[in-house]
Amino acid sequence: MLNFNEHYDIIVAGAGHAGVEAALACARMGKKTLCICLNLDSVALCACNPAIGGTSKGHLVREIDALGGEMGIAADETFIQMRMLNLGKGPAVHSLRAQIDKSGYHFRMKHVMEQQENLTLRQDECERIIVKNSRICGIICSGGMEYSCDALVICAGVYLRSLIHIGDYNREQGPSGLARSTSLSEQLTELGFELRRFKTGTPPRVSRRSLDLTRMEPQYGDEPIPPFSFMHDSLNREQNPCYLTYTNQKTHELILSNLDRSPMFSGRIHAAATRYCPSIEDKLVRFKDKERHQLFIEPEGISTEEMYVQGFSTSLPKDVQAAALRTIPGLESCEIMRYGYAIEYDCIDPTALDLTLGSREIAGLYFAGQLNGSSGYEEAAAQGILAGINAALYLNNDEPLILRRSDAYIGVLADDLVTKGTNEPYRMMTSRAEYRLVLRQDNADLRLTELGRRTGLISDERYGRLMRKREAIERANAALSVSVPPEDRLNALLEAKGESRVITGVKLENLLKRNNIGYTDLLALYPSLPDIPTDAREQVEISAHYGGYIEKQNEQIARFELQEGMTLPEDMDYESISGLRIEARQKLTRMKPKNLGQASRISGVSPADIAVLMIRLKAEKLKDKGKEQ
Repeated sequence: MLNFNEHYDIIVAGAGHAGVEAALACARMGKKTLCICLNLDSVALCACNPAIGGTSKGHLVREIDALGGEMGIAADETFIQMRMLNLGKGPAVHSLRAQIDKSGYHFRMKHVMEQQENLTLRQDECERIIVKNSRICGIICSGGMEYSCDALVICAGVYLRSLIHIGDYNREQGPSGLARSTSLSEQLTELGFELRRFKTGTPPRVSRRSLDLTRMEPQYGDEPIPPFSFMHDSLNREQNPCYLTYTNQKTHELILSNLDRSPMFSGRIHAAATRYCPSIEDKLVRFKDKERHQLFIEPEGISTEEMYVQGFSTSLPKDVQAAALRTIPGLESCEIMRYGYAIEYDCIDPTALDLTLGSREIAGLYFAGQLNGSSGYEEAAAQGILAGINAALYLNNDEPLILRRSDAYIGVLADDLVTKGTNEPYRMMTSRAEYRLVLRQDNADLRLTELGRRTGLISDERYGRLMRKREAIERANAALSVSVPPEDRLNALLEAKGESRVITGVKLENLLKRNNIGYTDLLALYPSLPDIPTDAREQVEISAHYGGYIEKQNEQIARFELQEGMTLPEDMDYESISGLRIEARQKLTRMKPKNLGQASRISGVSPADIAVLMIRLKAEKLKDKGKEQ
């Protein structure tokens, strides 16, 4: 019989980006929560790039915020530059990206956790997981400390048996010289989880005073400054520029002549690398015809001279890193403060989880972050808040929060991981979201805040802001339905904007559909229109400009939801269904999909198998009807 030292409702193992969101969600939902991590100095550590957001990742941050998470608020409070990416394209792919003060972000998140009611933050290592009758009942930490709990969220990041590589040198440690976790991998294997070995990497950091920034192209932030959090109307702070430079033929020749000294190419690393964030070595091998590659020199904070060399991730030996960097304009005399490295680590096969990010076999056990095979701070935080919410709902015996692919990028992320699985570090991209015109970053609050209301994470203040925004949109749309005559002042505006004149009466909503006409333009001519906030104007304009496309996408979503609504019984005996292929029977039995839509996305389940399942469901329905009669 174990002698538990303390009891908690929920324990979160790990305090990276996933662990922070999971622990805060659990505590804010009223659960007595313990968050343990290997080192308190690594809470919300940005071990790689000094940025939050970016293409598709900005969507995740806005969704985390809409559900009551912390990442967007923290980014707004610690940014040193803010830029909206992809403005030359449609709103579906606009993505906000913040350069952040890395140490400021860490201290801010750590302090929030220290102040959070119901949350205990403690430096320790989870070494054993205690399971009885297929349910979580506690953990054992280093030194023998035993904690009982009713739910456990594991957010181990890249720390499981992690191994650092710099050329021929390797060392058993976590990122940024931190300690690694050595015993949890074996424990997870014993519990039946299949482990994978993945690899990621990071570039060198160089001293700002050793750079010639005049030889680089400055990259400035946006004015006015767009916030991440829907709780912030505007931001006002001096911004720091980043700098753009390029590799060249000399750089490429030097790196390619030393490929045999790169552990990825010499065979020392066998782990699967991330495809969409390749090392500089990978780039030169895969894109041989490219004459140069972009490098962004990014400040790591306002209280440090360290500059991050974005685009130069590498595991080359130290001497090669230094020599290669010094061939690049502006870096000819650079001093390296931290060398780039590759890190390999253990993660689980996420198909062992369901859409709540909970284990299919062990009740009360949840996983989030890079342990699930993903990469990136934002992907980790998104999983963290989803797993934390569901752990708390599980203890309440409430319905879980399941985000569908048509609800959120977080839904796409979770569904991709647990239904399709991944053989390499998974990165979120806008192209993965079939319904991205509807799942825009600008409307994340309209999509998710109401959905998250029942969790208790949505404050009255946040909910009130949402209601006021909806009401403003409705007032504006009602006012835009009126017609106006073809008067001179209207035609003067249209001509000034490069639009054709009108010769008959026209509805204001039809004028707003024109590419170069905005709500502010019409408001200047017609003061009877309501003067609504900027975020509400944005929604009105997007609906007007893209209304037809949005309507078509909503029709696609309706068809998608038909299949998602065809529930598959948990106890369905797939082995007994004739017509299913052997592989489909095995995969369906193992995965236990919730509905026909999820079943159709399982690798190895064909459209023919789905047709068989549909026939079976219809037969069962007719059978049940017959019993009722």
